[in-house]
Amino acid sequence: MKTGVILLLGFLLLAFNVSTSSASDDRRQKWWKWPSAGNSICSSVVLPLYGNVYPQGFYYAQINIGHPPRPYFVDPDTGSDLTWLQCDAPCVHCTQAPHPYYRPNNDLVPCKDPLCASLHSGDHRCDDPGQCDYEVEYADGGSSLGVLINDVSLVNLTTGVRITPRITIGCGYDQIPGPSYQPLDGVLGLGKGKTGIVSQLHSQGLIRNVVGHCFSSRGGGFLFFGDDVYDPSRVVSTPMSRDYRKHYSPGYGEVIYGGKPTGLKNLLVIFDSGSSYTYLSSQAYEGLLYLVTKELRGKPVREAEDDKTLPFCWKGRRPFRSIRDVSKYFKPLALRFSSGWRSKTQFEIPLEGYLLISSKGSVCLGVLNGTEVGLQNFNIIGDISMQDKMVIYDNEKQTIGWTPANCDRPPQFDTLSI
Repeated sequence: MKTGVILLLGFLLLAFNVSTSSASDDRRQKWWKWPSAGNSICSSVVLPLYGNVYPQGFYYAQINIGHPPRPYFVDPDTGSDLTWLQCDAPCVHCTQAPHPYYRPNNDLVPCKDPLCASLHSGDHRCDDPGQCDYEVEYADGGSSLGVLINDVSLVNLTTGVRITPRITIGCGYDQIPGPSYQPLDGVLGLGKGKTGIVSQLHSQGLIRNVVGHCFSSRGGGFLFFGDDVYDPSRVVSTPMSRDYRKHYSPGYGEVIYGGKPTGLKNLLVIFDSGSSYTYLSSQAYEGLLYLVTKELRGKPVREAEDDKTLPFCWKGRRPFRSIRDVSKYFKPLALRFSSGWRSKTQFEIPLEGYLLISSKGSVCLGVLNGTEVGLQNFNIIGDISMQDKMVIYDNEKQTIGWTPANCDRPPQFDTLSI
């Protein structure tokens, strides 16, 4: 989904549909089944991240799948569960990708498999009991249609041990790109569901059910599975919402601007690594924009109408080179969450967490109107606001935590990949 900007919005998983569409039925293919196997050990996994919020517009990780293992670049998306690769099955519709399309080994997931059932709501039926079809649609209208298969992944654990566990992924042989399409090989599903890569590794006894990321504002960073790569005493945590369990949500939050409450509250918030920018519902967005523009009155900054990098950009007497150049014109943001009857936790968003310097030397607002892109009830903390923080989703303790971090320097373990 794009409103004059480049962004990834993989967060909102709208549907998994097996057989309700005749068009989808026409796109499906039949498969043969071969066996495979896996191993078990306990540790953690750390993956380097590449890319940036601007100008590239996305972060990505490399995973190694198959026998022999082959590399694939994937969007690490905490907002969806299924990991899928563009698949030469053959591929009916595939988009441009950095690597040759994945060649499946035909180890099919049968319809009766619990992982297949977890993808579908209600009583799902299968046209072929020997395979599990999937169709996933994203908020920007993009989709992937395919079949679930098992394959091995090459995983280097933080203990230095290399293993090849069997995981279930989607072989996507029919993709419809949305406006937020990026030239990647697929999606790395980091969500809470059973098909999520972290849940699968946890169910095999490999890691604790914890996932986290650290996006560097200078580009790159790292992603991790397991809980032995951070000091929990340094982490500020808030409970995951008990009322909204589908995604990583702390529940309802309030916008703080310049250290003061704004009255913009009761905002259902989701942490989403699949979104480059932060999104507020229309009313909250307009309220924040009013506060920001009010703060700029009387200062040597005016709207840069000729800069279309983002919906709102401002320029000074001379081009800005860094956020430091505009630090006296803007105030920091925060989102405050209720973590109990009396206690509250606060997610700090410094200037770098909601502003960027464009290629034209303007300063642009990296908070966008979510209502305009179809996010009627949700407010998203995207990558821009999570930069230079380690953000931790602990599915065992049911908490979301964060701590300032140098994301340029991954934890020092043996070489890291999956």
